[in-house]
Amino acid sequence: MASKPLRPCRHPGCAALTRDGWCPAHKPKPAARRESAAWHGWYSLSIWTNDLRPAQLLREPFCRVCAVQGLRTYATVVDHVRPFRGDWALFIDPSNHQSLCKLHHDQKTAREQAEERRKNSGN
Repeated sequence: MASKPLRPCRHPGCAALTRDGWCPAHKPKPAARRESAAWHGWYSLSIWTNDLRPAQLLREPFCRVCAVQGLRTYATVVDHVRPFRGDWALFIDPSNHQSLCKLHHDQKTAREQAEERRKNSGN
């Protein structure tokens, strides 16, 4: 069987060639995902899928960020205003839920993750 072709590392600006997507210097550390994996399954519990998520989308059917901009975009994602990080009470608290469109949810999540990386790297 032929091996995968060499490609540049996925890290922006890194020209190291690798078969795995990331060079050894930039390979993501698995520990960050393991931490969230413990509670990520909560999103498939019936309290979330049958109760909390649908109730939030009924209460607030339009994206909260789009509404501030004067747009009416249907929300498809229920977001936690403050990341719950394994705190069950914060996870189920309806006052910590907001309706967002996918674009705004993805942007918010990316900002939070970048902030967390900066905080953890000490910069």
